[in-house]
Amino acid sequence: MIAVYIIIGIIVGAAAGILVATKIMSEKLLAKSQQTLHNAEAALKDAEEKGEVIKKEKILQAKEKFLQMKSEHDKHVNERNAAIREQENKLKQRENTLNQKVGDLQKKSDELKQVSENLNNQIEVLRKRQAEVEKVYAESIEKLEHIAGMTADEAKDHLIEMMTEEAKSEAATTIMDIVEEAKITANEQAKKIVVQSIQRTATETAVENTVSVFNLENEEVKGRIIGREGRNIRALESLTGVEVIIDDSPDAIILSGFDPVRREIARLSLHKLVTDGRIHPARIEEVVAKTRKQIEQEIAEVGKRTCIDLGINNMNHELMRMVGRMKYRSSYGQNLLQHSREVANLAATMASELGLNPKLAKRAGLLHDIGKVPETEPEMPHAIFGMKLAEKYKEHPDVCNAIGSHHDETEMTSLIAPIIQVCDAISGARPGARREVVEAYINRLKKLEDMAMTYPGVVKTYAIQAGRELRVIVGAEKVNDAEATKLSYDLSRQIQNEMTYPGQIKVTVIRETRAVNYAK
Repeated sequence: MIAVYIIIGIIVGAAAGILVATKIMSEKLLAKSQQTLHNAEAALKDAEEKGEVIKKEKILQAKEKFLQMKSEHDKHVNERNAAIREQENKLKQRENTLNQKVGDLQKKSDELKQVSENLNNQIEVLRKRQAEVEKVYAESIEKLEHIAGMTADEAKDHLIEMMTEEAKSEAATTIMDIVEEAKITANEQAKKIVVQSIQRTATETAVENTVSVFNLENEEVKGRIIGREGRNIRALESLTGVEVIIDDSPDAIILSGFDPVRREIARLSLHKLVTDGRIHPARIEEVVAKTRKQIEQEIAEVGKRTCIDLGINNMNHELMRMVGRMKYRSSYGQNLLQHSREVANLAATMASELGLNPKLAKRAGLLHDIGKVPETEPEMPHAIFGMKLAEKYKEHPDVCNAIGSHHDETEMTSLIAPIIQVCDAISGARPGARREVVEAYINRLKKLEDMAMTYPGVVKTYAIQAGRELRVIVGAEKVNDAEATKLSYDLSRQIQNEMTYPGQIKVTVIRETRAVNYAK
């Protein structure tokens, strides 16, 4: 029983402790809530005070901004008003000036009207006087006609006829004197210019061949060049396009080919291979490729150096490279670059003597055979092709015309064109300057003689002076003097149009009458 009471007492004490603890916690929570509320009220009050301060500051800033904008607006308005007033003043001044000018014009107009009236009066007086003069003149003419026995028109025609005949006679005499004097002076001057030009630009002539000789130190190298079963020599020939001839010639190999550039590539490649000692197809291919690149660089350098030597500026790089290729080209055995340089110098000298532009003449002389060195063979004459190349690369029209007409394929439109034609003939026609293959030379002479024999009345033909003169003998009973002159002209035109030859060909037609009798 006591235990029950104890348990009950414990339960009651626990319940009382819980109640006390609950009350204590409630009081603490209440106090904490009151403190939080107080803090919140204080923070709210503080925030309201700060907000009021910020509000006042913003209002002050807005007022200041408004005052500043108002000041700027007033200043802008004042400036605009000042500008408007200034414009008004200017307009008033202009108006006053215009009014003054209008007044002056009105005054001048009145003066002009007065002058016009005076002129009209004077014109009327002059008309009356002119009528009187014409009347007097007509009366004088009638009196003169009556005295002379012919009308004024007949007298005028008679006078004109007499003066015309006298003028014709004097003009014919003067023209004959001028022509004779001009012939003498022109021949002397032309000879002087040509001789001076040749003397100033005379150069040595080098004859080109179609083969090159490569010298060897000993005969053993030939076997290495040939290679096993000839593979080395075949590789070299296929890569360079040159025929390599190895025969019994001591210590020498012959390189044969029509293209000097290919022969030079083959020669330099052989030299490098022999010097290096390694000769096999792969090495040959490598050396030939390097040598070809080296030759191309040398071509570009030669073209550039040639233009510098001749004082030619602003030439297109492609044209300059073609000029370099001329070093490895020949025409009738004459080196094309040396020929072109010679023509350029001759043309510049002649142009200076004749008062023309020597720079244009020199440029045209250097480029006149540029159509002979294309990468691919054109289907047109080299002069026309060269002219098209020059036009493509924006050369001067006079230069283009000189290039295209130096063999008369096109019409000459400038004075430089005949100079280039003459200088080309001088350079190619000098003794020893050019040569031909014997067979081609003989065929050309035979063709000349055969061509002349096709004309009616021709008895014999002779090609003399190495083909530079063609003498045609005609029958005196078949061809008269006028027909002989026409035959010479027609034959020269046909040769010029149908044949290719260096320099020029003189066509001489001989007509002679022989009277033969026998004394018995």
